[in-house]
Amino acid sequence: MPDTAKPSAPFVQRSPVTLRVLGTSVTLLESIRQRAREDLGLRLEFTVMDGVAAQRAGVLAPDSFDIYDQWFHNVDFVWPAGAIQPIELSRIHHWGAINDLPKTGRLTPHAPLGAGGNPVDRLYIQADGSCGARPSERITMLPVSHNVDSFGYRLDMLPHGLDSEQESWGWLLDPRWRGMVSLQNDSAIGAIDAALAAKAAGLVQFEDLGNLSVAEIDCLIDCLIELKRAQHFRTFWSNQDQASSDMLRGRVGIESLWSPAMTDLKQRQLKVRMAAPREGYRAWYGGMSLSRSIEGRSLDAAYEYLNWWISGWPGAVMARQGYYISTPELTRPHLSAAEWDYWYAGKPAAEELAGPSGPCGMIHKGEVRDGGDYMTRMSRIAVWNTVMDEHNYLVRRWNDFMSA
Repeated sequence: MPDTAKPSAPFVQRSPVTLRVLGTSVTLLESIRQRAREDLGLRLEFTVMDGVAAQRAGVLAPDSFDIYDQWFHNVDFVWPAGAIQPIELSRIHHWGAINDLPKTGRLTPHAPLGAGGNPVDRLYIQADGSCGARPSERITMLPVSHNVDSFGYRLDMLPHGLDSEQESWGWLLDPRWRGMVSLQNDSAIGAIDAALAAKAAGLVQFEDLGNLSVAEIDCLIDCLIELKRAQHFRTFWSNQDQASSDMLRGRVGIESLWSPAMTDLKQRQLKVRMAAPREGYRAWYGGMSLSRSIEGRSLDAAYEYLNWWISGWPGAVMARQGYYISTPELTRPHLSAAEWDYWYAGKPAAEELAGPSGPCGMIHKGEVRDGGDYMTRMSRIAVWNTVMDEHNYLVRRWNDFMSA
């Protein structure tokens, strides 16, 4: 009998999807890009900017990226601007493994919620299209990496009369550190650090540390300008390399500091400590959102990338930088027992531990993470990074301070 079967269509190999990811150096690492490409078969283009520039691009150029990788307080800009689209929880495979911190605002029922931009308040999309804390099936941003920040200081430069057991944000403005202080120069983050310090030092009082009034902003900036003219501040840093370099060279002895700069200083054998201030920490939560423009195969690939980020391996990369992940129990198998005990459990390092960039020892045997275990550190949040109601005024007055 003649073969009447239809000839099969020729096989067409589809080219891999290219995803454009806009964000900062916190998560847009080359090791992440390479591993995601291997695991997912995607092409990834990372656009790395500082926080302010990434925020601006997120609002003004949503067609230039597919995934927006930044921080939850930036949702206050990109969601009202219509720059991002809802994330459907039905497509997030490990949503149940994400712990309570971003879902309820705290890890335990008795932990303080913290002032400012708590992630839960802008996590869920409400029926009227706004975002809020009431659970729904759609979210604005997938919770990913997070941490608490404070300030670091050189133990060999600690002034007489200050006790490492009584660390306070007020140290940043203590006259005993005069001429040895550096602040982060970003208005949103640096101003919160300065407000924490001014309040702890008894120089300025605030009704709501996460949402300063015009009068409170004026009091804070006037106080800072007076200190600056008295040469209290040595430098203002814009990136972590500068922060690390200033402290390493002895230009500053105390400064606002983030975890990677601290790890860099420890690798260089400098005796430094990240403070656990008695007033609590400034916290941040990073995540990923979907551009309003992404659709089709690219949208499917973006969901694959989001799911991959919270599946385990990326969380181990974050841990070695001193950051936490929203799904710690999925990350635990990707860390050695010694790494988990040090980074999450607050135990002394059982061996030399690798740093974020390679196997050379960054954490020495017997060392304990400043501030303790994950639960303790993330349950002592004084204020979250935030966008205040008077954000524009704060930026203008902060610029007055920078130029004074």
